[in-house]
Amino acid sequence: MKTRIRTNGTIIFLTVVLIAFFPSKFLRLSTGALDAVLGCWGMALVMLGLLLRVCSRGYKAENSGNGHALVKGGPYRFVRNPMYLGIFLIGLGVILISFRWWVLCVFVIFLAARYYTLIVKEERLLEQSFGDEYREYKTHTPRLFPMLLRWLTRNAAEYLPLRWQWLKRELNSVILLPLVIAIIEIWKSVAIGHQRILIVEFFGFAVVIGVFTIFASGLQRDYGRSAK
Repeated sequence: MKTRIRTNGTIIFLTVVLIAFFPSKFLRLSTGALDAVLGCWGMALVMLGLLLRVCSRGYKAENSGNGHALVKGGPYRFVRNPMYLGIFLIGLGVILISFRWWVLCVFVIFLAARYYTLIVKEERLLEQSFGDEYREYKTHTPRLFPMLLRWLTRNAAEYLPLRWQWLKRELNSVILLPLVIAIIEIWKSVAIGHQRILIVEFFGFAVVIGVFTIFASGLQRDYGRSAK
């Protein structure tokens, strides 16, 4: 786990350095209504990805019995690898907000190369540890991308349980990522000279973050009731 965190940290650092030195190569410097709409949808994906990661990590820590129990509830009813799905949603959202379209292709290729073998390895270990229980779980739960139609009619609290203490542990990333996005968008608006678009986009960001804050409060309240 520590090796993976260090590797991901190094990759993120090198990516930030490249963007800092060659911003026009990576960042989408166009303006207009479409960019504002894409920005709002992108922020929604970022917030959903962050929420999914917080719920998944907290639920797993609370229910895995230090690795002795197979976690099949909460976000793990949704997909077998909800934390990786969260990473995908965050990356996709950031690209929609700020980056050129070719970056999306690079991101998808990188994510597949980085995580596919890792997921297969983890699944092999889980099958060795839990045997038929895990094989049965695999047959009913998608690996990474959920069957949305199956879940749209379900109560979100069933697969996105949330406790405030889980959120507190992830508060740095929950605050830092939107802050970095805001800094990038401010830089773009100054470089282009279109502050009006920035105001519209930031208003959209505020609405999206407000909606997710209310949504997260509801999830926390519903999970608190069901856990009693």
